[in-house]
Amino acid sequence: MSVDHTADTVTTVQVVKLGTHIGARIDGVRLCGDLDPGIVAAVRAALDEHKVIFFRGQHHLTEDGQYEFAELLGNPTTPHPTVTSAGVKSLAIDSRHGRSNSWHTDVTFVDRVPKASILRAVTLPSYGGSTTWASTVAAYNSLPEPLKRLAESLRARHTNQYDYAATAADDPDAGATAYRREFEATYFETEHPVVEVHPDTGERALLLGGFVKQFVGLSSTESQTLFRLFQDRVTRLEHTTRWNWALGDVAIWDNRATQHYAVDDYDGSEHRRLTRITLAGEVPVGVDGRPSTVISGSAEHYAKAGAQLQAA
Repeated sequence: MSVDHTADTVTTVQVVKLGTHIGARIDGVRLCGDLDPGIVAAVRAALDEHKVIFFRGQHHLTEDGQYEFAELLGNPTTPHPTVTSAGVKSLAIDSRHGRSNSWHTDVTFVDRVPKASILRAVTLPSYGGSTTWASTVAAYNSLPEPLKRLAESLRARHTNQYDYAATAADDPDAGATAYRREFEATYFETEHPVVEVHPDTGERALLLGGFVKQFVGLSSTESQTLFRLFQDRVTRLEHTTRWNWALGDVAIWDNRATQHYAVDDYDGSEHRRLTRITLAGEVPVGVDGRPSTVISGSAEHYAKAGAQLQAA
């Protein structure tokens, strides 16, 4: 893929596909806040197609530069709905606060599920610490027709008390405990369709992950059984791509079409820190045209973009 940068210069944007369903590396782009619109359009197109894209060698980026680049792709949110001590622009994904070693789509417990995230490697362990992404579009597409219809008829409640599908650390340290306490400081609960229609591509995707509490109208046991059935489709290896981080790397993923998992395969003495900037998204809408509904909590301070939700 070639993109005209100026009348005098041609910048080549090379898209290297990493898997059939998800993942591509983008070469030939130096991320910054004043990229040519044609290059920005190429990045957006690659993200729509491949769901998560990776850039090597972005050592020049600072938090400000990362934020300025993010503004070219959308409207950045505040760092987090509840973790307000993180800063004003980015959220530190820091192993000292705990490890996100469970499959999840970011911040699905609020009304307007984020559009995308930009993650930059700052400090890495000497081994391990990779991240795996899964395509929730591929997961939906792989379902037999009867299961597609079932998924489309279901709605699920998501909350920020999030150990329903994930396993918490048996003995979290003080840093992780304090972070968890802040994470849950304000209770959020939102009812989402299990199948969301992607607002940009029109694709259908499974909207699940570790923040799911229960399917509406089903018992806990029934919910857990169906959750496992659909979630196992998401995490099939064929639907995933795994990235081994190096300093200077940047990853961008479509949060409406993916789940991700930070692999906890490095010792506690090792430190892993990345900075995340998140783009505001719209209210999810199901196949039947029904939007998500708020059960508890207002996220207007977090993401002002997108339509208002109906009250539950």
